[in-house]
Amino acid sequence: MDLELGPVGIWTSALEAHPAHVARQAAQELESMGFPILWINETTGRDPFVLATLLLDATSSLEVATGIANIYARDALTMSASQKTLAEAFPDRFLLGLGVSSPVLVEKVRRHSYAKPLSFMRSYLDAMDSAPYSSVPPQTPPPRVLAALGPKMLELAASRADGVHPYLTTPDHTREARQIIGPDAVLAPEQMVVLETDPGVARDIARASVSFYLRAPGYLANLRRMGFSDDDWADPRDPSNRLIDGIVAWGDMDAVVRRIAEHRDAGADHVCVQVLTPQGELPLDQWRELAAAVL
Repeated sequence: MDLELGPVGIWTSALEAHPAHVARQAAQELESMGFPILWINETTGRDPFVLATLLLDATSSLEVATGIANIYARDALTMSASQKTLAEAFPDRFLLGLGVSSPVLVEKVRRHSYAKPLSFMRSYLDAMDSAPYSSVPPQTPPPRVLAALGPKMLELAASRADGVHPYLTTPDHTREARQIIGPDAVLAPEQMVVLETDPGVARDIARASVSFYLRAPGYLANLRRMGFSDDDWADPRDPSNRLIDGIVAWGDMDAVVRRIAEHRDAGADHVCVQVLTPQGELPLDQWRELAAAVL
C-alpha cells in the first residue's frame, strides 16, 4: 500500500452507535463525497477488523484504517494475520494503526498488565514481524502506523513502522513530531472539530469527548509536554476553555480549515478529522460541508 493518504480523511467513533448496515451506508456516503480514507477506533464495541471488512466490502475505493487497534486485545500472530488477510482481500485499501491504548481500558476493562507499554510495543512488533502466515499473502508487505505521542514512542514508530498517528494533539505537537520522526515517515494526526459557532454549545460538545481521555496518564503527560497544566483538568469532566480551544477546532468551516492548514504547515502529511456531534449522531451533513471545503 502506497501511503499517499491524501491531505484529509475522516476519523470517527460514531459508527458504534448505529447498526452495521447504517455504518456500511455511511462508508458509501464518505466514498461518494471523495474522502480517501476512513479511520475507525477500538474500545469496547465492534471488533475493528470485522468492521473494516464490512466497510471495505461495501465500498470500492475507500481505504479503511484502524485508529487504533489495541495491541493488548489480541496477540501478535493474530494481529499480523488479520492485517495480511485484509491486505490480500482488499489490496492497497487497509492500513493498520497500532497502539497501546490506556491503562483504564487495558487494566480495568481487559485485565492485562500495563507496566511497560513502550517495551511491550517493541516486543510486539518483533513478534508480528516473525509471525508465520500459511494462507495466501498480500502482493506487497502491508504498512502500519503507530499511535505515538511522546518522544520515545515517536522514535520507535519512525524506525519500526511506516508512520505515526498522534491523537488528542495540537499543531505544535505535529511540528515536534515531525522533527523527531524525520522527513520520510508518514505523519497523520487526528483533529477533533465542532461545526458550531456558539461558544457555549461548541465547548459543551467538545468537553463530552475530550473529558473521556483525561483519565489516561499517557494523554495527560503529553498535554503537559504541550504546555497545558493540571489546572486545565482540575475537574476532568469540565476541562478548561484553554484546553478545549487548543485541542478542538470549533466554529465555522473557516476555523476548521485553518486548523487543518496549521497541521499541514507543521509537517502533517494527512489530517484525520473527527467531527464531534451530540449523542453520537452521524455527522453526514457536516462531512459533506467538510468535503466541499477541503477536497
